[in-house]
Amino acid sequence: MNWLLVIVGAMAGAPLRYLTDRAVQSRHDTVFPWGTFTVNVVGCLVLGLLTGAVTAGAASSQVQLLIGTGLCGALTTYSTFSYETLRLAEGGARFFAVANAAGSVLAGLGSAFVGAAVTQSLWG
Repeated sequence: MNWLLVIVGAMAGAPLRYLTDRAVQSRHDTVFPWGTFTVNVVGCLVLGLLTGAVTAGAASSQVQLLIGTGLCGALTTYSTFSYETLRLAEGGARFFAVANAAGSVLAGLGSAFVGAAVTQSLWG
């Protein structure tokens, strides 16, 4: 049953990633990969919220599989982040490459921390 939860979550996360990426990127006329940045930061926030909720006993391990492993696993994308950062560097946009790498790590960790802190304040 657990693997079905992961599959169902991923079935929602993958198209959500694609649609969000395209919607966000179409609003920005820049080489910076705002779409990938957005899905990764949002995914980190959701995972932080979920992890905090599971730790506090407010969400089950099944919800963690469905949303954390399935949805967030398919929503976020380290491989695309890596590829886009490399593409920026190779294309001469080194500032954007460094900004993407540093910004993604800082924003991702920060949003996961905020998510966990929010749930800690609610259920801690």
